[in-house]
Amino acid sequence: MSYCLNPRCSKPENSGDVKFCLTCGSKLLLKERYRAIKPIGQGGFGRTFLAVDEDKPSKPRCVIKQFYPQAQGTNTVQKAVELFNQEAVQLDELGKHPQIPELLAYFTQDDRQYLVQEFIDGQNLAQELAHRGAFSEAEIWQLLNDLLPVLQFCHEREVIHRDIKPENIILRSSDRKLVVVDFGASKSVTGTALNRTGTSIGSPEYVAPEQMRGRAVFASDIYSLGVTCINLLTRRSPFDSYDTNNDTWIWQKYLQTPVSNPLSRILNKMLESIPMRRYQTVDAVLKDLNQYSQAAVKPAIPAKPVPQPPPNSTPPFITQSPSEIDRELEEMKTQFLGGNKAQQNKIQSPNSTSQSSSKSQIDRELEELKAKYLGNNNP
Repeated sequence: MSYCLNPRCSKPENSGDVKFCLTCGSKLLLKERYRAIKPIGQGGFGRTFLAVDEDKPSKPRCVIKQFYPQAQGTNTVQKAVELFNQEAVQLDELGKHPQIPELLAYFTQDDRQYLVQEFIDGQNLAQELAHRGAFSEAEIWQLLNDLLPVLQFCHEREVIHRDIKPENIILRSSDRKLVVVDFGASKSVTGTALNRTGTSIGSPEYVAPEQMRGRAVFASDIYSLGVTCINLLTRRSPFDSYDTNNDTWIWQKYLQTPVSNPLSRILNKMLESIPMRRYQTVDAVLKDLNQYSQAAVKPAIPAKPVPQPPPNSTPPFITQSPSEIDRELEEMKTQFLGGNKAQQNKIQSPNSTSQSSSKSQIDRELEELKAKYLGNNNP
């Protein structure tokens, strides 16, 4: 399968072995190597395609983003151009992190801009939520431990993601790691730019109040991650977990299973509507997380259910059979009587009577030990 990238092509589907579209004649390979297979997304400023890199022997999958603004107005299109260029710049730097897609190429072809990035195989957290239901507390602890360092990596490089939400977090199939995607709304900041009013960007359900007013800060990403967590815990729209009349979050009342006070305190501080009351840095969240985190946290989303032993079965650490116990007791008896049989045979009278008496006493004690051991471990 080969998909024509000409937006005006009436029949974009082609076979996978042709180089030009049979309908419109457009070139099907980008940079003579990237072949689109099928569309996987479309927005107001572009389209996204699943593709393969035919320049490599294994023909690995990748993602093609095509800049194709459909919005009207010069200012709107210009802003879209800036965001598309910005995403390429961000990925070029941030894609060095193993939990952020790598930028593979950025170019213009047939008067259209393209960005090619690493394909992340797996479901996003919105799909996971729909498939398997609400997340447990242990899974949220693990999610925070997994994602906060990724945000920290971005913030250290002066980048605010601005669109953290379940749809933009993919559970990678190969290693069950969480990957942050879609840096199209991300923003580079400096000490002066941070205080300048910009464009309101992001998904309304997950966006911090100050970001809605075009004043995104690093803590805005922390807020969005907190909202993501309560969505995964409650399986409800964040809008439904907020009481607008009293200006307060009420997500706890929608939990199927209550969460611990430490996790509630961390999430509520991440969700503070006033930025100065919120965690200011990822470091601060991680500090509290490490302080309260349980000693052993379950994997975020287990790949396969762990098999459980049948009811009333012998615990795995009790595996000795009576014959094995007999052998061990015999060894103990041998040690008591002189180390080995050869040594025992050398023991003759006149001490044979006392030796026999001692041997009988040991036999009785070992039999009692055996009866006690087996009695305590039989089902």
